[in-house]
Amino acid sequence: MSDLLREATARLAAAGVDNPRLDARVLWEAVGGDAERFESFIARRAAREPVAYITGWKEFWSLSFAVAPGILIPRPDTETIIDAVLADYPDRSAPLNILDLGTGSGCILAALLSEYPNAHGLGIDSSEIAQNVAAGNLERLGLGARGAVRAGNWAEKLDTAFDIVVSNPPYIPTADIADLEPDVRDFEPSAALDGGPDGLDAVRILAPELKKLGGVGYIEIGVGQDEAAAAIFTKAGLAVLRVARDLGGVPRIVIVRAKKELE
Repeated sequence: MSDLLREATARLAAAGVDNPRLDARVLWEAVGGDAERFESFIARRAAREPVAYITGWKEFWSLSFAVAPGILIPRPDTETIIDAVLADYPDRSAPLNILDLGTGSGCILAALLSEYPNAHGLGIDSSEIAQNVAAGNLERLGLGARGAVRAGNWAEKLDTAFDIVVSNPPYIPTADIADLEPDVRDFEPSAALDGGPDGLDAVRILAPELKKLGGVGYIEIGVGQDEAAAAIFTKAGLAVLRVARDLGGVPRIVIVRAKKELE
C-alpha cells in the first residue's frame, strides 16, 4: 500500500494537484483496498476531476452529501450561512420556514433542518440533476419529511412567506472563469459558477424576490463584492443588516431584510 500511495502522490503532484498526498489517501480509502479501482481513481484525479465527483461524496457541516457532475461541490465557505443563521436564531426549537434558492446538493437546507428539528424547508433548483440529488440527500439524512425539492427558476411563482431565505448563487465574473483551477473550470457546472460580467447578475435577480418573500435573506457573495451587492439590495428596498465573514475573514454572506418589516 505504501508504494501505491507514494506513486499515486507523485503522479498527482506532477499533475498540479494542490494536496496530492491527502487526495491519494482519500481515494485509497474510498476504494477499500481495490488496487485496480484505485488506479482508475488516480487517473481521473490526475486529469483534475474533483475528488468529490470521483468518490461521489462531500462533507458539509459534518454531514455527508452525495454529489455528481452537474452539481456544485459544497465548500467550507458556504458553512458561513449556517453560522450566521444560528447566530440570529438561537432558539433551536423554532418552527422556521426555510427557502433555499439554487439548492444544488441540498447541503445548506439539510444543514439548517438538522439544526432546527421543528423547521420545514423547500429547495428550488432549475437543474433536474440537482433536484434529484438534493431530494435524495434529504431522504438519506432523515430530513425528507420536513424538506422538499422543486423545479424552479429562483423564486418565480412562489407566493409563500418564509422566515429564512438562503442562497449560494453563481458569483464569479465571467472573465474570471478561464483563470479558475481546472478542477473547477473544467468539471463543475458553469451555470453554478458564472455570475455575469461583474459576478452579481444573480444578486440583481434575487434582490426584488427577497423583498417579496419576506423574512431574512442570507446570500453568499464572492471576494470584494460586499459593497456592490449591498448597494443592489438597498436599491431594491431591502435593509442590509450586516455582512458575515468566513473563516478567512472574507466578507462572504450579505444578510438582508425587507425594510417594511423594520418599520
